[in-house]
Amino acid sequence: MNPSTTTPAQAPLPTPAPTPAPVPFPLSGLLGFNAGYVDTAGFLALSGLFTAHVTGNFVTLGASLIQGTSGAAAKLSALPVFCLFVVLTRMVSNAILAKQQQPMRRLILAKTTLLLIAGIMMIALGPFPDANALPAYIAGMLMVGAMAVQNAMQRIHLPSAPPSTLMTGNTTQVMIDLTDWIKGVNGEQRAAIKTRLGKMLPAIGSFALGCALGALLYYFAGMWCFALPPVIAAASACYTPGK
Repeated sequence: MNPSTTTPAQAPLPTPAPTPAPVPFPLSGLLGFNAGYVDTAGFLALSGLFTAHVTGNFVTLGASLIQGTSGAAAKLSALPVFCLFVVLTRMVSNAILAKQQQPMRRLILAKTTLLLIAGIMMIALGPFPDANALPAYIAGMLMVGAMAVQNAMQRIHLPSAPPSTLMTGNTTQVMIDLTDWIKGVNGEQRAAIKTRLGKMLPAIGSFALGCALGALLYYFAGMWCFALPPVIAAASACYTPGK
């Protein structure tokens, strides 16, 4: 065969990355609601402990040290405990995936169990005048762990959903998109903005509703408000993809 007439073998085209499956709103809504609820109820019951927005504890820790209020130990521990549970969630998730199984419902079960134990402790042993008391500390760290599991689970397995616990990024993106929308953008950009707003506005609304209800139920029901988060967490398992 004449070498001049041969054609080089074509390299195979790269396989495009799969598009993340859309997350059903009931699931993202329940995750956001629970995050806002637990964060607010925990903040009120445990002397300003943020269980979901853990970096906020650096601010309240400084206030506790200056004002002499309780809960400094829990605020100081929140970030390392959160990081530990994120690492554990990743390890467990990888182990389940290695067995060709879906980890979502098992992770939700773990989160529900943490919230259930924390709720039982809050109801049976609270309220806590001293947030540094051991039962208060343990209950707070269990709730921090539960929110860490939710954060890691969503980051790993629900990448197409907006964050359910950190509303600063969501709010910033919404304001940018609204500004661009008002300014006027072309059809493709306008469709992308509409899609993002359709995800982020409900996420912000769900979180805000959880915050409001968490505060109201804490005011009217006291420690019994902590009976709701494990119920909401268990309900979210009904909407998880896979088995």
